[in-house]
Amino acid sequence: MCMTDPISDMFTRIRNASMIKRESVDVPASKIKLAILNILKADGFIKEFKEMTGDSNRRLIRVYLKYGPLKQQLINKIERVSKSSRRIYKKVDDMEKICNGVGTAIYSTSKGIISDRGCRKMRVGGELLCIVL
Repeated sequence: MCMTDPISDMFTRIRNASMIKRESVDVPASKIKLAILNILKADGFIKEFKEMTGDSNRRLIRVYLKYGPLKQQLINKIERVSKSSRRIYKKVDDMEKICNGVGTAIYSTSKGIISDRGCRKMRVGGELLCIVL
């Protein structure tokens, strides 16, 4: 099966699992996905993730979702911004806080995959991968 945009597929799986209040969801593994999940974990949107092997030795990542005290979703919106058909690049001066700092934007930069806070701290711009609220 050929997947056009694996990052967007990961976001869709997380969004769907969160909507039906699942505890965990499995996604195919890659280095970019691991970097994005590290940022989501550091910002408190997910509990944990771990790399594992599935059937036929395929690498998978199991993402454990996080919910509020009354089982409400913490990820209200997870949206892929820069797509293969339309790339979005931002300079460090053009980066804005997402919902006054409540949300997170994830960028692919020359320093690696980092959040908008890290980009402003390191004074580096890059490709806007996604926005998480």
